[in-house]
Amino acid sequence: MKAVFERLSPRQRSYAAAAGIALVSLGAGYGLSMLGGGSDGGDAAADTGCEEVLYWYDPMVPDQRFDEPGKSPFMDMQLVPKCAGGDAQAGEGVSIDSALVQNFGIRTAEAEYGVLEPETTVTGTLAYNGSEVAIVQPRAGGYVQRTYGHAPQDLIARGAPIVDLLVPEWGGAQQEFLAVAATGDAALTNAARQRLRLLGMPEGVISSVARSGRPQSTITVTAPQSGAITSLGVRPGMTVMAGQSLAEISGYSPIWLEAAVPEALAGSARVGQPVSATLTAFPGERFAGRIIAILPSAQEASRTITVRAAMPNPGLRLKPGMFAQVMIAPERREALLIPSEAVIRTGERTLVMITQEGGGYRPAEVRIGREAGGRTEVLAGLAAGEEVVTSGQFLLDSEASLAGIDVRSIEDAPTTAGENETQADADEPRTYRATGTIERITARSITLRHGPVKALDWPAMTMGFATEGPAQVRGFQRGDRVTFTFVQASTGPRIVSIRKTGQ
Repeated sequence: MKAVFERLSPRQRSYAAAAGIALVSLGAGYGLSMLGGGSDGGDAAADTGCEEVLYWYDPMVPDQRFDEPGKSPFMDMQLVPKCAGGDAQAGEGVSIDSALVQNFGIRTAEAEYGVLEPETTVTGTLAYNGSEVAIVQPRAGGYVQRTYGHAPQDLIARGAPIVDLLVPEWGGAQQEFLAVAATGDAALTNAARQRLRLLGMPEGVISSVARSGRPQSTITVTAPQSGAITSLGVRPGMTVMAGQSLAEISGYSPIWLEAAVPEALAGSARVGQPVSATLTAFPGERFAGRIIAILPSAQEASRTITVRAAMPNPGLRLKPGMFAQVMIAPERREALLIPSEAVIRTGERTLVMITQEGGGYRPAEVRIGREAGGRTEVLAGLAAGEEVVTSGQFLLDSEASLAGIDVRSIEDAPTTAGENETQADADEPRTYRATGTIERITARSITLRHGPVKALDWPAMTMGFATEGPAQVRGFQRGDRVTFTFVQASTGPRIVSIRKTGQ
């Protein structure tokens, strides 16, 4: 080979040397790559803490799997290993490495009992009090002699004059009455007086005629109540008939507040419930009232239910037609609560991710109720003291779906019991005593306005209690003052015994 190399020209020698160096470099690189390839899997597995890595995946796209580690093609993050045997304890939950728990920002919160107060805010308008409307009508036909300068929407006080009427037919009847009374015959006098009453003459006019001995054919029609004249149908010189409407007077103290409650929130309103309102005319002030009626029909265009409340109106500051923002206070009721962010709505059912006693996480189905202030009421499927995941729950739910982990059904949820309670203690909950006033009674519940319950740190409030059936509240009615005992069942407070105060 040396002799052959010496016979080459200098240019040929340089080409041969370069080719040799290239061949040596390629061989060295191939050998190194083979050595590295044989150790990558083991190093990667060691770095992840897994004895065996099944595949790599992006937590944000868990359905896509990769055979090698590296950067995710979907997000600016490294792929995460899926360890063999790391699905969960005996297939019961999702197990996450403690380092990843912090990296993924997984947080938990405990389900606990509390009072949920979802305040409903709607719009409303002030209106005349429809239960205080007076129609002014004459008892006899006649001629209008005088009006008193009133106009529609004028305020008028009770007893204020509206119109003077001349009733011609009263003159002759009163003359006959005076003539009969002069005879001294009591029977005839009473008969003549009764005839005057039948002609529509007020008792005061009859007494005045008998006392003065002079006929009185003119009568002054006065306002039967205070309020605003919403309709006025009398003018000077008119001829009016008996029973003709001369004026309509509407009261507005208390004034009505009619609020439009969306159909979806109609269940949160009930008769007797307190409301408060703010008006642009009086910034910084709140006006209180109570619901007196929920109208039976919905508005088709707006899909709202009209709720009517009565509000005191001292000084008649509140005017019909004013616009108001209405806050409907809820019925105070203790319930099992969790943070709203822990709830996963799939469309078919509602889930939460709960922590397992031995570690890991498992999905559980729940039935939820009201929501307010960032907290949601749990009606079934969860027990007090259980911890739910409030951040990172969607990642855990995806992992549970990929691993085929069964969702804990509502029927399999544990019953609520304290850490130091036995099952017998849980079956016999503590009984509390209070006094209150009945606000509402239904077949299966009773609403009571009760005083403070110190053992539960409850203030005085109005709330609903479940009953054992209609027989337990038979004989009671709204407004009764009662003494009662109740327990805090898993479904809410339940009446144990109830009796009227003083019995």
